[in-house]
Amino acid sequence: MSSTAAERFRNRFRRVLDHIESHLDDALDLDELSAVAAYSKFHFHRQFNELFGIAASKYVQLRRMKRASYQLAYRNDAVIAVALTNGYEGSEAFSRAFKRVVGQCPSDFRKEPDWEPWYALYEPLRALRNDHMSTNFALNDVRIVTFEPTRVAVLEHPDDPRLLGDSIRKFIAWRKSHRLPPSVSATFNLIYDDPSQVDPADYRFDLCAATDCEIAPNPEGVHAGLIPGGRCATLRLVGSDDRLEGAIRFLYTRWLPQSAEEPGDFPLFLQRLKFYPDVPEDEAVLDIYLPLR
Repeated sequence: MSSTAAERFRNRFRRVLDHIESHLDDALDLDELSAVAAYSKFHFHRQFNELFGIAASKYVQLRRMKRASYQLAYRNDAVIAVALTNGYEGSEAFSRAFKRVVGQCPSDFRKEPDWEPWYALYEPLRALRNDHMSTNFALNDVRIVTFEPTRVAVLEHPDDPRLLGDSIRKFIAWRKSHRLPPSVSATFNLIYDDPSQVDPADYRFDLCAATDCEIAPNPEGVHAGLIPGGRCATLRLVGSDDRLEGAIRFLYTRWLPQSAEEPGDFPLFLQRLKFYPDVPEDEAVLDIYLPLR
């Protein structure tokens, strides 16, 4: 197979991945997925498995269970509502399937998620999507803007990135108690480290919400902070955080060397504009900011 033919082949199956993301609420049976790939349904499942290393039906199930995990851990949706959203007719069948896949029943996961096995389950899927659904950026996708100084409430996560979900839950609870939902308080993340390049115990990541309010001492450890103003290179990412690593790499290895710019004395940060699971994962939106001198 020529390189051009091979790329066309992969593109047909990338369309299937995109279709799954946009239609998780649908049945997504073999007939539908094979039609998207424009391949015979008698051979589609073997081709999907050979290319991605996972059966199409298993991939769909894992994508739905990831969304269910987020709904349980970060939102207040009733278990029955989560079940119905993810294609189950009732909570009992959903609970059995969720425990079989994730290792905890939905109510236990909502109360106290066991993140380490969850990440072990989803890391291969993240790698698959990062390899096959990478976003291609152009140099003119990057803009230089002036970011206004922004006071924020900060919750630091100086810990294993696999446990970040616990800090997210804690910060969501703090924001709710202080009436600072994303609709009235912009959401930022400060990224100090590449998780693949540092020891898990040394990983640092800050969760931030814009606010001018004074922050009293609190058991969650939230404190006042400031994202300084100044020139920044910004790049918009639409889609899953699985693509974030590639977007950041593009900024540092392609855009920055040709720009004649120098990074500033503040870490790279994100502003999250549309959130998964409130929108489908392929519709999530964030802006990446690289501070400049």
